[in-house]
Amino acid sequence: MYMDTSNNGTSATRRPQPAEVCGCGRVKLPVGPLADQKSHYRARAAVLKALAHPTRLYIVDRLAQREHCVCELTELIGADISTVSRHLGVLREAGIASDDKRGKEVWYRLRVPCILDFFACADTVLAERLAQLGFERDGDDA
Repeated sequence: MYMDTSNNGTSATRRPQPAEVCGCGRVKLPVGPLADQKSHYRARAAVLKALAHPTRLYIVDRLAQREHCVCELTELIGADISTVSRHLGVLREAGIASDDKRGKEVWYRLRVPCILDFFACADTVLAERLAQLGFERDGDDA
């Protein structure tokens, strides 16, 4: 909660508004005092930190195609099951992936497919950076 002094100079305590989805499908988060904004930026940083490992990026790409059990991902990645499970736990805790236990198997799926929009943006940044450094895109040098 924070103080709102927009009521003719009087102060009233009100709760921040919940997140809303605008017409373009993006989430509009409420604007509050600096402390609330800092918390929001810390939360964003936690999501980005969860993605800040090549193996987790690979897992997200695989989960974008379809759900996978831990055993499948272990084989695809070529790491031991404890390492893959740890990576999946990071993605789950960040809200990027969700799990479903089916008998003795745990299946994972991408919880928020919009994360792929971020990947597309990152690829654009990489392409622009390569162009800036003088490298050609694949297929452009013919």
